[in-house]
Amino acid sequence: MNIENILKQGFQKLNNNNIRNASLDCELLLSKVIKKNREYIMLNLNKDLKKKNIIIFNNLIERRKNGEPVSYLTNKKYFWNEIYYVDKNVLIPRPDTEILVETITKFTKQESKLHILDIGTGSGCILLSILKERMNFMGTGIDISKKSIKISKYNAKKLNLYKRSKFYISDIDNFLFGKYDVIVSNPPYIEDYALKYLDKEVIGFEPKKALKGGKDGLLEITKVINGASRLIKKNGLFVLEIGYNQMNKVVGILKKKGFYIINRLKDYSKNDRCIISKKI
Repeated sequence: MNIENILKQGFQKLNNNNIRNASLDCELLLSKVIKKNREYIMLNLNKDLKKKNIIIFNNLIERRKNGEPVSYLTNKKYFWNEIYYVDKNVLIPRPDTEILVETITKFTKQESKLHILDIGTGSGCILLSILKERMNFMGTGIDISKKSIKISKYNAKKLNLYKRSKFYISDIDNFLFGKYDVIVSNPPYIEDYALKYLDKEVIGFEPKKALKGGKDGLLEITKVINGASRLIKKNGLFVLEIGYNQMNKVVGILKKKGFYIINRLKDYSKNDRCIISKKI
């Protein structure tokens, strides 16, 4: 079977199961299987495939058909300016979270020698993207997941950032190491009752610990703010991602903990997404 026919076959299966972007997904999955880019695939539609590659591709199509995200099937996710390794042990980076990286690069200078802490680092994508932009920064990432920290370290090595980054298995309540110029976090903030309404691809495959924010969605956010208040230097920058309906409550918590609100940002869908604050 050639590339064109296997793509058509895969598309049909995904399309029949209402998978969005079925054509693109097929190309990405085949690209992984034959270890070639999408351009090669488009230029070689008549090329015959090896039997073992057809079997592997059909396997991936079946998994995709059942809702497993392409990022987990390919172990790749593009974020900011880099490709990060991801698997089911870490949340898939979202485009809206790039706002955190953009904000910190706007509020810091290229030549600054600052130490940044990423609370709940996951794949390390936020911290490592910032370190790529700021060559004199040192970074620390913490996460309660041992497997997540392993992935963060792998991504740091892949991006040649291992010497400027450290990663620790820890929750924020028990992390007592250092004082930081900048703290960033994208904590779990989905209300417990709302988890069942999430897209099947999210709730069915992504780690619930990285989503579950407690009864009101503020449990982990409050912990992060308390920890940031303890670990941040005076006048330090704190950039926090929040849920679309949490702005006023989170601003209140920040103010009680001695943070001055610099700005409130919306995401690409015009929902509240990020709070920029400073420790006073």
